[in-house]
Amino acid sequence: MAEQIAGITIPDSALTNAATALVRDVATPLIYDHSRRVFIFGALRGERDGIKYDPELLYVGAMFHDLGLTEKYRSADQRFEIDAADVARQFLIEHGIGQAEAETVWRAIALHTTPEIPLHMAAEVALVTRGVEHDVLGLGYDTITDSQREEIVDAHPRPDFKNRILAAFTEGLKDRPDTTFGNVKADVLEHFVPGFKRGDFVEVIQGNPWAE
Repeated sequence: MAEQIAGITIPDSALTNAATALVRDVATPLIYDHSRRVFIFGALRGERDGIKYDPELLYVGAMFHDLGLTEKYRSADQRFEIDAADVARQFLIEHGIGQAEAETVWRAIALHTTPEIPLHMAAEVALVTRGVEHDVLGLGYDTITDSQREEIVDAHPRPDFKNRILAAFTEGLKDRPDTTFGNVKADVLEHFVPGFKRGDFVEVIQGNPWAE
């Protein structure tokens, strides 16, 4: 019997079970529980707003969205979101999912820290972002009931989550600070990495090699 949390059925298929196993194997409990909450919060928002979505694709997008922070999948030279998106796309293709669907999940993950734009894209793209915003930023906090929230957190606890997720961001990004240029993760490094200097868009324009 499929697991239900706060009225949301957790997809139970060969694809989603493989996704769960992969995340459990490479991610910390912090990231695993966060990713499951992202799926549930995203699914709840979809139901609330009448958005039809593919539960399996949303699940993989939510579960894989932070894999770029893990030791196994982090790279040295690109945004962590792209690291995770690349893993998800390859995973889906290897499991027989079509290219178009795999690209949808790629975009859901690659754009999940980019404000507003994902909300105007495919359902799975929008709902991964909604789930992340709910769990990390508290956006949409009042769109679910206290009892739903209690059930979700009981299944996937978030002890000291705010501080621990910031520490996970810092650890995953401190060795590739240039990849945070122009995105919200520069805020994290500015707070927690001594000596970090965020890129300045104006300085890039003014200092580029054009003569005028």
